[in-house]
Amino acid sequence: MASPRLLKLAEQIKNITAQMLERRIKDPRLGFVTLTDVRLTGDSRDATIFYTVMGDDAARADTQAALQSATGVIRSQIGKQLGLRFTPTLTFILDAVPENAQHIEELLAQARQGDAEVADRAAQANYAGEADPYKKKAEEDLDQDG
Repeated sequence: MASPRLLKLAEQIKNITAQMLERRIKDPRLGFVTLTDVRLTGDSRDATIFYTVMGDDAARADTQAALQSATGVIRSQIGKQLGLRFTPTLTFILDAVPENAQHIEELLAQARQGDAEVADRAAQANYAGEADPYKKKAEEDLDQDG
């Protein structure tokens, strides 16, 4: 579990980075970027910034290149605003959450389809014996009397 200090620092890094991408970084390769998470190592020397990009693979590659070239500027601004003794190194990683979510949705759709098929078969099924194979109390009383 990360300490509250590291969580707060990660949130501040995320906010500063988002502001930089919105206002100061004017790279035409930069697509529509959403920062999803920032994770710091325990010694706060390395920060991993997860992001998503709207668009195809070419847009993702262009955005990755733009983020790589802007890493130094963003890191220096983080150092200035936070006043840390050591500014963490930044690593930008494309977040796979949207692709994973799409895969999970496909699996859920397959499961729903399978459930519907099983329900259809169950609705058309006939009992192998009687509908209710268990004896009832009233039947037991009749058997004992006879």
